[in-house]
Amino acid sequence: MGVRQSIHGLRHGTGRTRAFVAVPFALIATVTVVDIVVPPEVHLGPFLVAAPALTASFAGPRLTAFVGAVAVLAQAVVALARTSITDLNHMYQIAALFLISAIVTFFAHLRERHAAEMVQLRTVAEAAQRSVLRPLPGRSGPLRLASVYLAAEEGAQLGGDLYATARTHRGTRVIIGDVRGKGLDAISGAAGVLGAFRALARQEDHLPGLVARLESSVAAQQIDSLTEAEDPDDDQHVAEAFVTAAVLDLPDAVQELRLVSCGHPPPLLLRAGRVENLDATEPAPPLGVGPLTAGGHTEDVFAFRAGDVLLLYTDGVTEARNGSGVFYPLAERVASWPGVGPETLLERVCADLLRHAGGRLGDDAALVAVERLPGSR
Repeated sequence: MGVRQSIHGLRHGTGRTRAFVAVPFALIATVTVVDIVVPPEVHLGPFLVAAPALTASFAGPRLTAFVGAVAVLAQAVVALARTSITDLNHMYQIAALFLISAIVTFFAHLRERHAAEMVQLRTVAEAAQRSVLRPLPGRSGPLRLASVYLAAEEGAQLGGDLYATARTHRGTRVIIGDVRGKGLDAISGAAGVLGAFRALARQEDHLPGLVARLESSVAAQQIDSLTEAEDPDDDQHVAEAFVTAAVLDLPDAVQELRLVSCGHPPPLLLRAGRVENLDATEPAPPLGVGPLTAGGHTEDVFAFRAGDVLLLYTDGVTEARNGSGVFYPLAERVASWPGVGPETLLERVCADLLRHAGGRLGDDAALVAVERLPGSR
């Protein structure tokens, strides 16, 4: 969705540029005609400098230079029509117009080069982001999946929210999480968790064991981060370096799901027009905080039958506020759309969420919808 919107914006911008091109030429023509017909003591030539200056604000150096040349030519025509091109006043006006046109053309060149560099950097960043947060498969065994990521920062595609799936010999494992913080630290943390999940999901038969190894991986990342930090004694950095996550096991052979929640919002189960919160009986602390607490990870088992839809989300969804400060009522809205598949469900949630938040979210939001298809065991 973000790529299509970007392309649309570029095309829309190109159309506006073409429309704007007429403005400086109309300005030159108007000033030239009026300057010729007004009394001799009135001089409108200095207004011609607005034409190349205006062009430089939306066009490249070539068009800016061309408009500047046309403006200089127009000033010469005014000089010939009124007195002579060798008239001292007109000579100074022509020289000043030529100099200013050259300056604004140079700045247009700098702006165009900077824009090209930004496009290149954005392209590289988008490729890197796609390699970190890979699109989920549409099918995984008896499951149908859909996912969406809504970045709060305009132009971004990835922040601290994360999701991934892994296909095992028994079924499908899913993780959704939220790294505390923003910016590059959050992206780095999300990449670390996703890499560990993809590497470990097929190695651990039991879900609590997988989560324990993810906890160890996040702890190791914290140690590495503190080693590289300028202030290794910064306790605040340690306190903030954690990840809320929900890790699920969806076996093919049994119509159930297994859940370990690490401080993450509970998934929603949509069944026969009703919505149920899948609350963990003993939720674990977020990843990165677990070693500070005693005990292991508790696995909860819920029925997940054919036709059921599971909705996973991050707190950027439920903490989105409208103009009156009211949080987005996700469970209530989802309950009003019974019988829809994962793709349609996410489309409706995203459209409704953005309307609720006035078109802009205060935090990144990620959603994953999973449906067990009829006919599965």
